[in-house]
Amino acid sequence: MVALLDKLAPQEGHTLAPIEGVKFMRATRSLPRMPVLYEPCIVVIAQGRKRGYLGDEVFPYDAQQFLVLAVPLPFEAETEASPEEPLLGISMRIDLKVAAELLLALDEAGSYAQQMPKGICATPLDAKLGDAVVRLLDACTSPLEANLLAPAILREIYFRVLASEQGGAIRAALTHQSQFGKIAKALRRIHAEYSGDLDVAKLADEAGMSVPAFHANFKAVTQTSPIQYLKTTRLHKARLLMVQDGVTAAVASDRVGYESPSQFSREFKRFFGRTPQEETRFMKNLLVEIPMEQSSRYVTVQ
Repeated sequence: MVALLDKLAPQEGHTLAPIEGVKFMRATRSLPRMPVLYEPCIVVIAQGRKRGYLGDEVFPYDAQQFLVLAVPLPFEAETEASPEEPLLGISMRIDLKVAAELLLALDEAGSYAQQMPKGICATPLDAKLGDAVVRLLDACTSPLEANLLAPAILREIYFRVLASEQGGAIRAALTHQSQFGKIAKALRRIHAEYSGDLDVAKLADEAGMSVPAFHANFKAVTQTSPIQYLKTTRLHKARLLMVQDGVTAAVASDRVGYESPSQFSREFKRFFGRTPQEETRFMKNLLVEIPMEQSSRYVTVQ
């Protein structure tokens, strides 16, 4: 796995794979703890170490472990790596349609794990899942095999994850009858409509919960309140616009749904520890050395 990733990710940061939704990761230096925002994904680390922080919980994921995010989550993360031992990994966005199809088959067979769902979790890589990841990486070294074989191997990886102890969280996220699934649906709506005028009472009503119950279940999944989650999502999106698209803070604040640029600047500095202009300069300086890691992993939702 290390040898294949070393070949497939020759440059610092993220390298797009020849199959949609998959990226290869390389980092040759440690990166400090900072806010991140992930969409539902599976991350496998072959070498090096990452550490995630959500509320009071810490999620280390290093060599031969995999991380699953069943719902889109903002949290904090740091990376441990060096030129002698770079971090190497692969990130696979979860295709919810494919996952739902597999879950139907697993439900019929009664073959899915039924642990208490968590929005984020890291567990050891077993032999079957590890073998599937190696075969996916190997297929990606050939354009023909990447086109013909990689999609089926990626589907197998979904199956292995869904049938593992982490599968229950993805299943719950796609099952709207469960409390976790109702919150997952609300999270997906927030990410789709973050720049609009979202109302917590309406989200609670759509979830079939009272406002207090919605708040309690929302915090159980995300470790934050609905309003803070929306604010965090908007701030991450605004940072992405400023760093990658070069827009001003005023334009970014308007695009993500802020009516007051001054309020946006205050909340941005409170969250990131820097003004929008300072953060943009900081991230762009970092991007000179790590062009894809920061833009794809730390700034945006991928």
